[in-house]
This record gives sequence, structure tokens and C-alpha cells, in this order.
Amino acid sequence: MQRKLTTQARLIAPVSDYTLTDLGDGRFALSGAMSFETAEQILRESEDPFAEHARLEIDLSAVDKADSAGLALLLEWITWANHTVREIRFTGMPDSIVAIAETTEVGQLLKRGERWAGFIEAPEKPG
Repeated sequence: MQRKLTTQARLIAPVSDYTLTDLGDGRFALSGAMSFETAEQILRESEDPFAEHARLEIDLSAVDKADSAGLALLLEWITWANHTVREIRFTGMPDSIVAIAETTEVGQLLKRGERWAGFIEAPEKPG
């Protein structure tokens, strides 16, 4: 499924199994598969665009396939945000991810919307 992008949105990673879209102002949308087949590629593709923002909101409502690797991806993003002093929040969490997170007792990490205070903006990009 190809989406028409507005001038505010920038397509980050067009792949047949998923699409990561930059909606501007630290808002991103992920659609398609968040699974063993795609999680590593999504992580790599998100690094540079995520690094530009102090606050991130990732909309997962269009994710139609998610497994434990998808949960690992979200936990990796939370860990990265913690280590780089950023805020991250997920919306539209897929039911399968919620179920796996509750079963593995990491559900509280996802429900909280990990937030850290004490900063105004993201660190300057080297270069």
C-alpha cells in the first residue's frame, strides 16, 4: 500500500513489508510489518531521523503484523531514548505487542511512554 505524502511528511524507508514515515516535529508513523523480517532494517532506518529530535512520537496504528521482534524493536528504541536523554511515546500499539509485553512482564515500559526530563532539545549533530 503506497501512501501519498504531503510536503510535511518525508518517506524514510520504503520497503515492501513496512513503511516508516517522518510526519514532522518528531512524529513518525510505521505501517506494515514489525517482525523478525523487518525489525533490524526498521531500527537502522530510524537512527538518523530519530536523532534529530528530543521528543519522539511513533504511531503504530497501521502496523498489521507484529511479533516478539517488533517488541524488541520498541524496547531498543526506549533504551536508545533513555541513553540519549530523549522522550519517546508510542501510539496505536498493536494488540499482539501488548499481549507479548504483558506475558514477558515488560508491559509497563510500553504503557508508561518512557519520558526523561532535564533537556530542551536534541544534541547537535556532528559534522
